[in-house]
Amino acid sequence: MERNNLYPIFLKTKNLEVLIVGGGFVAEEKLTFLLKSSPDANVTMVSPMFRSGTISLAKTGNVKLIKKKYSRRYLKKKHIVVATTDIPAINETVYKHCRKRSILVNVADNPPFCDFYMGGIVTKGNVKVAISTNGKSPTTAKRLRQFFEEVIPENIDDLVKNLNEYRKTIKGDFEEKVEKLNEFTKSLVEK
Repeated sequence: MERNNLYPIFLKTKNLEVLIVGGGFVAEEKLTFLLKSSPDANVTMVSPMFRSGTISLAKTGNVKLIKKKYSRRYLKKKHIVVATTDIPAINETVYKHCRKRSILVNVADNPPFCDFYMGGIVTKGNVKVAISTNGKSPTTAKRLRQFFEEVIPENIDDLVKNLNEYRKTIKGDFEEKVEKLNEFTKSLVEK
């Protein structure tokens, strides 16, 4: 049976440099979801053209637009790259340049040229749920995101904050604290 072997992580994009290669619809979509999840992300976009929506969106975040063709010099000091052009040869070149420099890269809609996928994300205050379909069905990830947005209560952040305060008052070693918190939160997952 096939399974998803991806390792999920939550990146502090404020501490990283992200490059998006392309200025079309897919680039705008990637920027939209990146800024929705991480409004303080450091992003550079390079493309000979940008959609008007991308230009407006860039003004809402820490986004630098470079109106030029892609060149490997734009990879300098970048940690993550997303290639979104509609020219496969350019996307493959970006991928090869990134692999050579050990930079994580995602070529949109091309799983063999991806070190990571940008999955569905649900955010409610401090709670964030990421959804992956192993790159096989972004539409399924979207539907699951919509489902979780509805079922996770709006006040979940209050619970998280209250548990954080409670955690600070618990006495004992690490194992005792974990045991008390597990007992206290057990009712959250009971059916």
